[in-house]
Amino acid sequence: MNRTFLGHPIGLSVLFGTEMWERFCYYGNNALLTYYMVDFLFAGGQTQNVIGFGAIRSLLESVYGPLAPQPLAALIYGTYGAGTYLMSLAGGALADRYLGQSRAVILGAITMAAGEFLLTDPRLFFIALLVFVLGVGLLKPNIATQVGGLYPPGDSRIDSAYSIFYVGINLGALIAPLICGRLGHAALGQPPTWHYGFAAAGGGMLLGLLVFLIGLRFLPPDVRARRRAAELTAMKAGRPQTAIKLTTIERRTVLALFLVAFFNLFFWACYFQQYSTLAIMAENNVNLSLGFITLHPEDVQAFNPFYIFAFTPLIIALWAWQARRGQEPAPVTKMAMGCAATAACFALLIVPALAIDRGEHVSVLWLFAALILQTLGELYLSPVGLSLFSRAAPAKLASVMMAVNFLSLSLGSYLSGYLAHFWSGMGKAEFFAMIAAIALATSVGTFLLSRVLNPLLQTGA
Repeated sequence: MNRTFLGHPIGLSVLFGTEMWERFCYYGNNALLTYYMVDFLFAGGQTQNVIGFGAIRSLLESVYGPLAPQPLAALIYGTYGAGTYLMSLAGGALADRYLGQSRAVILGAITMAAGEFLLTDPRLFFIALLVFVLGVGLLKPNIATQVGGLYPPGDSRIDSAYSIFYVGINLGALIAPLICGRLGHAALGQPPTWHYGFAAAGGGMLLGLLVFLIGLRFLPPDVRARRRAAELTAMKAGRPQTAIKLTTIERRTVLALFLVAFFNLFFWACYFQQYSTLAIMAENNVNLSLGFITLHPEDVQAFNPFYIFAFTPLIIALWAWQARRGQEPAPVTKMAMGCAATAACFALLIVPALAIDRGEHVSVLWLFAALILQTLGELYLSPVGLSLFSRAAPAKLASVMMAVNFLSLSLGSYLSGYLAHFWSGMGKAEFFAMIAAIALATSVGTFLLSRVLNPLLQTGA
């Protein structure tokens, strides 16, 4: 009897568990990184021992001018985030051509864990980030591709599979700041404990690797193996195939997916503010007491994944209800709606920002409320994008096109760092108005584009 997981192939549970721990590692790192740079590494003379710091700071200051710790940290964080997703292009291509998805995931997990353990030594900060970036690039696009490989073409379960997979992502993101953040971000005046947080993130990635290795037999054949089988069949039939040859419809579909990725990058530029400017806001400008409990600044980063759990079943039920009535929005239309929700998030934050500009501290409830809107925006864009790129992309470019989806996160992360480096020098209300305007313009542009792209992508799928 075939074993199943929530009505899906058992392999989905393996990928769910692996990705949960991979995201624990990634978001455990993210929960600490801004605070680590601003509060420790770039303060108190620590930088004199960091290999490569002088050269990197000089390079950034040659472009942006003199940089205080916060804008310097924002630019480095944005570049690091961009690198993690940019490497997904190389990781996807390596898997498609040489390694296969499973080997790429295994190698990526080992490399990510190594990067976290290297981060426990401040002197190796930039070397460790580079190693970590290489690991993410190998693992991230290939494990997402394997989800789609569990299902035959046309299987209606694939959308819900990516929603379940997305819950795994956010389970890791939820517990990461609560564990790694609290281990690594010591209270003011206490001895630094950053190394404990980074080591915990690396240990989580090793647990994910163990889950993957145990469940390897339940996973689909790699795209590379399936392509070789198809080529062998074609050769026996006297029809040699060219692996990279695309039909006219496939070329149009690829172009459409690139356009979707381009608009998505502006969404991510706004979204990633929660790991830089909102993290600094939570530490410096927010009253974290709820009366019965006082939160840590990094706990704010757990709000978004908590809301993912709360709202995912409701959103799935809403889409199912709309589908029964023939009213479910098409994928690119959903993405436009997601950008609109993110615009509303930052428009709401203008209100407490006015008080911050007057020198006041504001209630953490403002972040509770704003991040509800941010989460709704994410649910309408990110898992929809994963599903769309998996279904619509030509099979022979499966991992590469999934990496193109991650390329929008790469460019969006870099842009988020550029925007965040204005935080210290701008009024906070003015800053949030700028972010809200970017998200709103992206929503309008994506909606207009959806009228052309939705029919094309449905045909391509």
